[in-house]
Amino acid sequence: MSATEQEIKALGRVAVLMGGCSAEREVSLKSGQAVLAALQAKGVNAFGLDLGKNALAQLLAEPMDRAFIALHGRGGEDGCIQGALEWLGVPYTGSDVMASALAMDKYKCKQVWLGQGLPTPASCLLTPESDPEQVVEHLGLPIMVKPAHEGSSLGMSKVDSAADLKAAWEEASHYDARVLAERYIQGAEFTVSIVGDQALPVIGLQTSHAFYDYNAKYVTGDTQYLLPSGLPDEEQQALQELALKAYQAVGCEGWGRVDIMVDAEGRPWLLEVNTSPGMTNLSLVPQAAAFNGMSFEELVLTLLCSARLKVFSGH
Repeated sequence: MSATEQEIKALGRVAVLMGGCSAEREVSLKSGQAVLAALQAKGVNAFGLDLGKNALAQLLAEPMDRAFIALHGRGGEDGCIQGALEWLGVPYTGSDVMASALAMDKYKCKQVWLGQGLPTPASCLLTPESDPEQVVEHLGLPIMVKPAHEGSSLGMSKVDSAADLKAAWEEASHYDARVLAERYIQGAEFTVSIVGDQALPVIGLQTSHAFYDYNAKYVTGDTQYLLPSGLPDEEQQALQELALKAYQAVGCEGWGRVDIMVDAEGRPWLLEVNTSPGMTNLSLVPQAAAFNGMSFEELVLTLLCSARLKVFSGH
């Protein structure tokens, strides 16, 4: 038996956690199925577990030696499932409870970055009592309004006047009680995937939509992914270094993806960090890994091998 086969056998019985109850359930199911197929192709004893509202009972009913988290959004990417796995003594992929929770809350994540001196657009939380004129005075126009705890650009709106702010808040509040208003950055959008402590090649995003929204990501299929990004080497390296700093400031580990805007003056602005990004063959992390010569199966196996029991657990 080769070393690789021994290592694969040593991984034991692996649960690929997918689905969940968040607004990103359908995307998570696609990620989970792709991950499961890749692990099984590598000879891993893996099975899929579509988590529902009885997730704890499901975890208790299925013996597992480690878990690959392919959940997106609340319940799976915000520290909840991570905490449950720690109590159960199950090593899992990705960031721990604290980093997952911080990254999922866009407002708190931005506060961490600001405390570290990292560039991120000015923002504030919106409430039903917020004065639209004061918000515009603080942030300027246009403004991006988004749920603080959602991914996949769900519930996001670009606001061009104070009169439109309330409707944007109402749209976002369907998804989350905490709604973030953020200064809109006009420019080019880039994303930097991170595996372990290595930043992968930068990907540029171009869409005909007003911004890179849910439809641009998953429905219309007209988004262009620029890989290579078209940036000069020194600018790409600067974005990779910034993404790593942002990722580490939040305490992330294992893997993730950092989204960045670059304005007309060439200044980068951090938008958010994803601790459980999409994992279909067409997703951005696999694209960046493939550009570096790593197949989807190799990427998935690498991430699984990095799964560990976090410090919190007493096991």
